[in-house]
Amino acid sequence: MTHSNNMRGALFMMASMAGFVLNDTMIKLVSEDIELFQAVFLRGIFATLFLGLLAWQKNVIFHRPKPGEFKIIAWRTFAEISATFCFLTALFNMPLANATAILQFLPLSVTLAASIFLGYQVGWRRYLAISMGFAGVILIVRPGTDGFNIYSLWALGAVAFVTLRDLLSHRLNRSTPSIFVALITSISIMILAGVGSTTQEWVDVSLQLVLYLATAGGFILIGYVAGIAAMRDVEISFVSPFRYTVLIWALLLGFFVFGEAPDVITITGSLIVVGTGIYTFYRERKTQT
Repeated sequence: MTHSNNMRGALFMMASMAGFVLNDTMIKLVSEDIELFQAVFLRGIFATLFLGLLAWQKNVIFHRPKPGEFKIIAWRTFAEISATFCFLTALFNMPLANATAILQFLPLSVTLAASIFLGYQVGWRRYLAISMGFAGVILIVRPGTDGFNIYSLWALGAVAFVTLRDLLSHRLNRSTPSIFVALITSISIMILAGVGSTTQEWVDVSLQLVLYLATAGGFILIGYVAGIAAMRDVEISFVSPFRYTVLIWALLLGFFVFGEAPDVITITGSLIVVGTGIYTFYRERKTQT
C-alpha cells in the first residue's frame, strides 16, 4: 500500500464518520415521532434517489461486476443491513454518544480481524495507538452510567457486522465503483425496511420530519460512498484509528443539537482521541521516509 493511498483512505474515513454521525443525529431527532422501520424506509427512499442520480451521472448505474464480485457484494450488503438495524435499534433506545462510543471497538476489531484473516502485519506501536484511542473513548462515555443498558448488546452486534463489512470492502475489485456498491446497499436496506414497516403502525409525517429524513438520506450517502472508498487499497491498521473522529462529531452535535455540554473528563478523552490520529499520521510519514 502506498503512502498516498493511506492518506486518501484516512480522509475518506473521516468524511464517512462525519456522514454517518450526522445521519444518526437526524434519525435520533425523529425517533420520538416515528417507528424504526418507517424511518429507515423513508430515509432509504431519499438515499437511494440521491445515489441513483449520482450513479447515473457517473454512468455506473448499470455496472456489471466481475463474476467473483457478486458474492463479495452480496455478503457485504448482508453485513451492512445487519449492522444498520442493530445500531439503529440501539440508537432508538439509548443516548447518541453512548451508542456511538460502543462502535469505537471497531478500530481494534477491524485491525485484529485484518491481521487474523487477511494476514496483515501490525506493529506494536499501531496496536498501542489504537488502544490509547479506545482509552480516550472510555473516558468520554464511562461505561456503567445510566446511558448504558441492554441495548448496548445491539450496538456490539453492529460492531461485529461492520467489521465483516469493512473486510469485504477491502476485497472489492478496483474496477467496481464505490457508488454502485453503495446503491445496491441502499436499495436492499430500503426494501427490507419497507417490509419491516408493515409490522409497525405507520404515522403521518410532518414536513419537518420529511426534511430531517431527506437530510439523513444525503448524509448516509456520504457515509456509504466514503466508507467504501476508505477501505480500498489501503493499510487497514493505518486507516482504522480515524474512526475515532466520529466521537468528536458526536460531542459537537451533542452540544449544539441536544444541549449536552462536555465536562473536563470528556474533553480529556477527546484530546486523546485526536492525539491518536495525529500519532498515526506521524508513524505513517516516518515509515515512508
